[in-house]
Amino acid sequence: MSDYATHRRKALDAFRHLALDEVDSTNQQCLIRAREGDPGHLWLTANRQTGGRGRRGRLWASEPGNLYSSLLLIDPAPLADLASLPLAVAVAVHDAISAVLPPGSPPLEIKWPNDVLIGRAKTSGILLEAERLLDGRHALVIGIGVNIRFKPSETPYPTASLQEHGASVTPDEFFSHLFIAMADALALWDQGRGVADVMRRWRHVACGIGEKITVNLPDRSISGVFSGIDDKGILLLDRGSLGITPVAAGDVFFEPNGPRKE
Repeated sequence: MSDYATHRRKALDAFRHLALDEVDSTNQQCLIRAREGDPGHLWLTANRQTGGRGRRGRLWASEPGNLYSSLLLIDPAPLADLASLPLAVAVAVHDAISAVLPPGSPPLEIKWPNDVLIGRAKTSGILLEAERLLDGRHALVIGIGVNIRFKPSETPYPTASLQEHGASVTPDEFFSHLFIAMADALALWDQGRGVADVMRRWRHVACGIGEKITVNLPDRSISGVFSGIDDKGILLLDRGSLGITPVAAGDVFFEPNGPRKE
C-alpha cells in the first residue's frame, strides 16, 4: 500500500459511526455525547428527526428517505481558524453528491458559504454548532441534511432532490460517499492550516461569482456584485461607489435574470 493510501486509511479509521432510528436532532445528540466526554470524530445518522433545524432556527423537514447526519469534532482547530471550516464542509458535500449524480445532470455548485445547489436549487443544508464544555474543551458539531428522495416545498428559494435528477441512491449508500469525502476535506483543511487549498477547491465550483446578489444580514439587506471570497472564505461584495464590503455571515439570494459582470 502506498504512503498516500496508508495515510488516507488512518484518516478514515479515526472516525466512528453510530446509526440511529428516530431522534430529535442528530446535532443535539452529538452535543449530548460531547458533554458526556465523547472524544469526537463521531458520526451520527438517523432515519428521521423530530426536531431538525437549519440556520437561524428554521425547521428542517426530516422525513425518512433523506440523509440526516452530524459529525462531532472536539477542539478541531484554534478558534480563529474555524471561520473557513464551513467552506471545507461544503466541498465535502459537493464531492459526495457529485459521486452519485449521473452524467448530464445540471451544474452542481456551491452557493456561499455552504449550500450545495443542483441547477441553482438547494439540495443540502449544513448547520455548524459549537459549545464550550465544562472540562474546557470545545465541541463543534457539523450537521448535514441532504434531499435524497424528498425536498421541502415551503422555502424562500428553489429546492431539489437527488432522486429527481436521476441519482438512485439510499441514505446509507450516500453516507458512505460523504464519510470518505469529509475525511478527505478535513485532511485538506488540516485544522485551518490548509485553508488556501480549500478556498481553491471552493472557488472552482462556486456559484454566482460576477453576478448581482442580495445578502440578508440580521439587521438589514445589502446588494451588489459577488466578486468572490478572500483567503479566509469571507464574501466580497462589490457595491460600486461604496467599495468592497466584506461579509462574514449572511443569506445570499441571486437576482432573477440579473446581469453577469464580465
